[in-house]
Amino acid sequence: MCGIIAYVGPKDATPVLMEGLARLEYRGYDSAGMAVVGTGGLKVRKAKGRVRDLAEGLPRRFKGSPGIGHTRWATHGAPSDVNAHPHLDGSGQVAVVHNGIIENAAVLRSRLERQGVQLVSETDSEVLAHLVALADGADLEESVAVALAHVEGTYGVAVLDQRQPDRVLVACNGSPLVLGVGEHEMLAASDVAALVRHTRQVVHLDDGEMAVLTADGYRTSTLDRRPTSKRPMLVEERAEAYAKDGHPHYLHKEILEQPAVVSRTLSGRLDERFHTAHLGGLGLEARDVAALRRVKILGCGSAYYAGMLGAGMIESLARIPADAEPASEYRYRNPVVEADTLYVAVSQSGETFDTIAAVRELKRKGARVLGVVNVVGSTVARECDGGIYLHAGPEVSVASTKTFTATAVAFGLLALFLARIRDLGPADGKRIVDGLRALPGQIDEALGVDRDVAAVATTYAERQSILFVGRVRGYPVALEGAQKLKEISYVHAEAYPASELKHGPLALVGPEVPTVAVVPDDHLLDKNLSTIAEITARGGPVIAVGHRRELPGATCVWTVPKNEPELDPVLLGLPLQLFAYHLAAALGRDIDRPRNLAKSVTVE
Repeated sequence: MCGIIAYVGPKDATPVLMEGLARLEYRGYDSAGMAVVGTGGLKVRKAKGRVRDLAEGLPRRFKGSPGIGHTRWATHGAPSDVNAHPHLDGSGQVAVVHNGIIENAAVLRSRLERQGVQLVSETDSEVLAHLVALADGADLEESVAVALAHVEGTYGVAVLDQRQPDRVLVACNGSPLVLGVGEHEMLAASDVAALVRHTRQVVHLDDGEMAVLTADGYRTSTLDRRPTSKRPMLVEERAEAYAKDGHPHYLHKEILEQPAVVSRTLSGRLDERFHTAHLGGLGLEARDVAALRRVKILGCGSAYYAGMLGAGMIESLARIPADAEPASEYRYRNPVVEADTLYVAVSQSGETFDTIAAVRELKRKGARVLGVVNVVGSTVARECDGGIYLHAGPEVSVASTKTFTATAVAFGLLALFLARIRDLGPADGKRIVDGLRALPGQIDEALGVDRDVAAVATTYAERQSILFVGRVRGYPVALEGAQKLKEISYVHAEAYPASELKHGPLALVGPEVPTVAVVPDDHLLDKNLSTIAEITARGGPVIAVGHRRELPGATCVWTVPKNEPELDPVLLGLPLQLFAYHLAAALGRDIDRPRNLAKSVTVE
C-alpha cells in the first residue's frame, strides 16, 4: 500500500524520483522520502506529509545516482519524519525502502538489539537495513538474499549501498515490483504509473525473485541465487493518461470518462453473428461451461460489490447458481472447493493481497480460477488460468469509479458468454448484445445529471448519516453508492436491501437522515414505491435514482436511460458516484486521497 521508485543511470536521480513519488502518492501519502548516492556518499531526506512537503525541504545540491524513493501508508508506527522511509543501517551506508509487513519484526528487533544495534524508528521496515548491513555478503545481492532469508511476511524492497554505487537491488514477495527498461538506465517501481514517462518496456518480478539493476541492464534470480529469465513486455499506458486534463480532481475526470472506458471494455468482444461475447482469454471450451454447476466470485470493497452484480447477471442469464463473497474472508473459513465450480477473482489493480491469497488457496486445491483485472501483467492476472482485462486505463483516484463500471460490464460479457452456451436463445442473446452496445451512449446521457446532483449534494452535505436502499439488482448499486460516499466524504453511510428496512434500519429514519433509493422501472417498482412511502411517513427525505422522472414521495429523482433489466445497474450507479463526489467537494475533503485509505491494498 506504499509506493516505491528506484533509478540507476546517467541522469541525476532526484528529479526522476520526485516525479515518480508524485505519481505514486495515491498508494501512500502520510510521509515520503528518498536516498541517492552522490558526492560524499549516501544522502537521505524524508518528511512527514505529502510529496510536496518533501520537495519543499530538499536542498538544491541534493543530487546523485542511483537513488530510491518511497511514499508511506502507515502500518507500524505513526506518520513521522523518523518513521518515513528510507531507513538506514547504523553506519549510514545502506538505505532500504519497503512495502508490505514483516510479521516477525518484533523477533528480529529483539535479536538486533541483543547484538548492540540501535533502532530509531517504530517501523517493521527498519530491521531490513540492519540485516542487510550485518549480512556482509560478497556483494549487495548476496547481502540482501541473506537478510531476506530471516524475514517472514510480505515485502517489496529496494536497497542502496554506497560502497557499490553502480547498482540498486530490488526484491519482492507478496508486494509487487515492476522493472522499467530504458536507454542506458533502469528503473523499478511498485506501479507502472511511475515508469511510463521514461519507458514502456517493463518486467514484472514474481514472488521470491530479486533483481540487480545497473545502467547497462538488469539480472534476475531467485533468493537462493538461481538465475531466472525475464523478458520485457510493452505496457499500454502512456504518461498523458495520468494528467487531470483540466478537471479539479482525478475522480471527477474518471467518472466523466466512463463512456470511453466502457467502449474499450466492449471493443472487439460483441459477436453480432451468434449474439454472444468473444472472450478468448477465458480458456473455456463449451464442454467446460456445460459442466459448470456453480460460479463463485471473490473480491474486496468495490470489486466485491461489482462481483455481486456479476453474480446476479450470471444467475439470471446463464441460470447457473452464482454468488459473490469478500475475498478477505474466504480463505479463513476453510471453504469447500468444488471441481465443477468456476471461481472468478476481481481486482482492479491485480495486486490486492487478500484476493491474491484467495486465488493461491484455490489453486492449491485444484480449482479453475479466472481473473477480472485492469492491470496487464499484475499478480492476479499472472496467477489465474485465464480472464478478462478491463482496459479501463489508469485509475489514479483512490475511490474506484470507472473500474467498477468496467467490471460490471465485463461481467455482462461473461454472463452472456456462459448463457449462450447453456440456456439463452439467440433472441435473448441479441437483446443483451444490443444492450451492451448501447451502454457507452447511455452512460454519457446518465452523466448529464452532474449539475443537478451537485445542487442536491450541497443541500445534504452537513447530514451526519445517509441510508441507501435497493432491491435485488438495486442492492449492490446501493452498497457501492454508500461505499463511495463514506470513502471520500467521511459521512456515515449504510446500505440495506429495501425489503429489510422494516426489520431494523427503519428505526434510523427521520427528518435528519436522508435515504437514497435505487428505483428501476421493473417488476419491483410498486414494492419500491411502498418503501419510499414507509420512509416519507416517518419524515425521512428520499433521493431516488431510477427511470421515471417522477416517483411519488421522492424529494428529487435522478433519471438514467432504460437498458435491459440485467444491465440497468450499470447506469443506476452513475448518479451515486457523482453524489459522493459533489458532497465530498462541498465538505472540502481531499477527494483523490481520502484519509486512512490507499489505492492498492497490498497488505493483509
